[in-house]
Amino acid sequence: MAEEPGFWHDLSQAQALQKERAQLQRVVNLWQAFTTAFGDLDVLFEFAQAEPGEVAHERDIERELDRLEGELSELEVATILAGETDANNAIVDINAGAGGTESQDWAQMLLRMFTRWAERRGFDHQLLDLQHGEEAGIKSATLLVKGDYAFGYLKGETGVHRLVRISPFDAAKRRHTSFASVFVSAEIDEEIVVEIEEKDLRIDTYRSSGSGGQHVNKTDSAVRLTHLPSGIVVACQNERSQIKNRATAMKLLKAKLYEMERLAQDERRAELSADKTEIAWGHQIRSYVLAPYRLAKDVRTRHETGNVDAVLDGDLDDFIKAYLLAPKAAGAAQ
Repeated sequence: MAEEPGFWHDLSQAQALQKERAQLQRVVNLWQAFTTAFGDLDVLFEFAQAEPGEVAHERDIERELDRLEGELSELEVATILAGETDANNAIVDINAGAGGTESQDWAQMLLRMFTRWAERRGFDHQLLDLQHGEEAGIKSATLLVKGDYAFGYLKGETGVHRLVRISPFDAAKRRHTSFASVFVSAEIDEEIVVEIEEKDLRIDTYRSSGSGGQHVNKTDSAVRLTHLPSGIVVACQNERSQIKNRATAMKLLKAKLYEMERLAQDERRAELSADKTEIAWGHQIRSYVLAPYRLAKDVRTRHETGNVDAVLDGDLDDFIKAYLLAPKAAGAAQ
């Protein structure tokens, strides 16, 4: 394809075709992995038939069945992640809810959860902005997750996350409920144009609170952009240069505006359909209960697990797959 005469004359079209090719190649590769696993399982069944009662063959078959199930699950998800920005990097915004230290500590736990999830999948991650709480935890954070289909996997994490636990900050050891909001947007490619007029922006600079040594502490290198028509606020402080932080903040703003419009379009379509599912980003999506019992439960898909510690340590794949496959399951049930 890339060797066709004139292919690179229209750079934007060539890049779009290359991106589409990469998406299709991913599905093909997953299908090949699935068929290979299926073929290996077939051979193991032949061995088991030739030597009935051999325990080693049974263990091998059980292991290959688990592998086959995993490959099939990945293939199902890959066929669903076909949105315009599903293949892009993800920008994860986390904000503590009302409740002071309790919610700020919960927001920090969520930041760790998403960071650990990225590491489990072999994705790079970069902390773009972090606002510390007064006593503990964080007020807000912006995390960039870099990897194939990072946004496609994480887009369902947008919403309010609820924690119930015995508070480590309460001397009376009472149970507290904390909330934090998560908003996931796709890092926007150059071919996607989001127009922002300079008059619609308020630009503030301040001293970074993160790492960076004396330079960070002595100069107003951090940048905060407020989009006046929408009220959206973004910030970046991870670079030493104010110019670089402003450029990154502008990318964050465009990504958030694009995702807000995408969600608004989805909501309008939902209003026209019989199934008026709540998709607003402020809607509670998941509860994490640590006391009096232990349970993590998604209120949209009803998927749940008692191993909350693993979830908080980044084991989110089952929740992500349940969310992505839910429309398909609903269609099959009708």
